[in-house]
Amino acid sequence: MDSQLKKGLLEYCILAILKKSDSYGYQIIKDLSDVITMSESTLYPILKRLETKEELETYSMEHNSRLRKYYRITDTGRDKIKEFIQEWDEVMKVYHFIEMGEKDE
Repeated sequence: MDSQLKKGLLEYCILAILKKSDSYGYQIIKDLSDVITMSESTLYPILKRLETKEELETYSMEHNSRLRKYYRITDTGRDKIKEFIQEWDEVMKVYHFIEMGEKDE
C-alpha cells in the first residue's frame, strides 16, 4: 500500500479505536494488528499530529507503579471520522474507476 495513503488511513483507524475507549500506545498497535501493521515509530508521530490538531487529548494514569500515557478522542476527532465516512462514497467511485481500467487491459 502506498505510504501516504496508509498514513492517512492510519489516522482514521487510530481515531476509531479511541472512539471505542481510551487507550495507550502498545494497546493501539495491538488493536490494529488484525487490520494493518504499524510500528511504534509510525504510531507516535501520528498520535502527536492528532493531538496537535486537537483530534485527541492525553492524560496519564499510574499502572504497575509507572505512569502510562493514555489517549482520548475529542469531539473534533469524532467529527473527522464522520467526515471520512461521508466522503467514502467518493473514494469508492475512484476505486471503481481504477478497477474498471485494470479490467480493460
